[in-house]
Amino acid sequence: MAAATAAATAAQPRSSKTESYVDNKRKEDIRQANIKAARAVADAVRTSLGPKGMDKMISTANGEVIITNDGATILNKMEVLQPAAKMLVDLSKSQDAAAGDGTTTVVVIAGALLKQCLLLLTNGIHPTVISDSLHKASTKAVDVLTAMAVPLELSDRESLIKSASTSLNSKVVSQYSTLLAPLAVDSVLSVVDPAKPDMVDLRDIKIVKKLGGTVDDTELVKGLVFDKKASHAAGGPTRMENAKIAVIQFQISPPKTDIEQSIVVSDYTQMDRILKEERNYILGMIKKIKATGCNVLLIQKSILRDAVTDLSLHYLAKAKIMVIKDVERDDIEFITKTLNCFPIANIEHFRAEKLGHAALVEEVSLGDGKIVKVTGIKDMGRTTTVLIRGSNQLVIDEAERSLHDALCVVRCLVSKRFLIAGGGAPEIELSRQLGAWSKVLHGMEGYCVRSFAEALEVVPYTLAENAGLNPIAIVTELRNRHAQGEINAGINVRKGQITNILEENVVQPLLVSTSAITLATECVRMILKIDDIVNVR
Repeated sequence: MAAATAAATAAQPRSSKTESYVDNKRKEDIRQANIKAARAVADAVRTSLGPKGMDKMISTANGEVIITNDGATILNKMEVLQPAAKMLVDLSKSQDAAAGDGTTTVVVIAGALLKQCLLLLTNGIHPTVISDSLHKASTKAVDVLTAMAVPLELSDRESLIKSASTSLNSKVVSQYSTLLAPLAVDSVLSVVDPAKPDMVDLRDIKIVKKLGGTVDDTELVKGLVFDKKASHAAGGPTRMENAKIAVIQFQISPPKTDIEQSIVVSDYTQMDRILKEERNYILGMIKKIKATGCNVLLIQKSILRDAVTDLSLHYLAKAKIMVIKDVERDDIEFITKTLNCFPIANIEHFRAEKLGHAALVEEVSLGDGKIVKVTGIKDMGRTTTVLIRGSNQLVIDEAERSLHDALCVVRCLVSKRFLIAGGGAPEIELSRQLGAWSKVLHGMEGYCVRSFAEALEVVPYTLAENAGLNPIAIVTELRNRHAQGEINAGINVRKGQITNILEENVVQPLLVSTSAITLATECVRMILKIDDIVNVR
């Protein structure tokens, strides 16, 4: 007995030097809290995935109501406080920037990966091992997807329209996809620059929203549309054929002094002289403008003083010059690019060669307001305008968001010309191939890759669930079809069964799927690596 206690006391000091006890509980708790918070965000948008997904009604603090199905918009408007959950919001933003579509998918995949990671962590696998395996698996997944993809030519307008309408089918305005999809394709193709064939700048497509009518009245305008009416003061013209258009950034109004001062006028003769000077100053400007043959003026909004006064409008009307005032400063670049003219910053620089030419500028009544259309522009720049109509503001806003997604899809196809099947087909195929690959890998890696493969099944599962089908039966049947070699078998939500999805014209760009998987994996790896949250005042 005594010998045993002596041995124990001798052993104690030695062990304290070599082994130090570390409290790992807190780190595990924080990791679990992060994963739970991020999964809660993913579950919130999960129901809005797919063509039969539900919409969310977002009520903002200032009483504004938004109805949307777009993952990025929903998460943007959510007030997320937990830092790890904020990462999922940023994740959908980066998917929106990279591909434009698939913003809900990317968050749902990330949520499923986190769920699998939680299981692996509880089984005692180290986070770094999981993280590295996920990276390996995502690289492999991109290769598998690229092998599945079908190459596409930009001249193949039908396929472009198919992929745009697939993107629109999951939106609130899905019933208008036959109208909006060709519109998106035409507008992107018209701004593609032959010098840089794989670059599309969506800022060259201007979207103008006008209340009234229905979404059916949405149109593509080869030219410019201003959501303003022409100036009617003093009976100026509202329609101009063979227009010569000047974009001016100076004011046609009497000048002000640079410093704040007041002038006291004591008698009427001096007052008359001041008014006469004003008139002469304005008339001098208008004569210079008229001398170049200009007959349409676009006047930039001014902050210093009124851009035009009643007097100048009167003289402009007499000179038969059509005036559109209060053009936003941000629009100037777009307008000059479209009209192929230069903005004029000073009256001294007003020359005929700086004007743009158009066949017709006219004011059109739409709904309860008026717009100005400029058509038949000579040497028009590579831009285009889409005029969206709708019965109420909610519909118009949602139509704009949906159209933006469709434009992004076409942009993806222009930059990376490959199509891939939709309807959960690529995810199941990935899951099958990665599952087979995990059996070849050794040790923990194979185990983690298998979990990654299982996580990808969340997309077809959710698609089936949102469409009111039996998810387990559908996903099992899908696996079975893919195992028999039908790579493009997917869930046909309309018929509620599994069909070859390429024949149903459900296609999406390769870029949407690959970027969704790489971005989701990256985000999950970051969340895994965090083991403590430090609050700094």
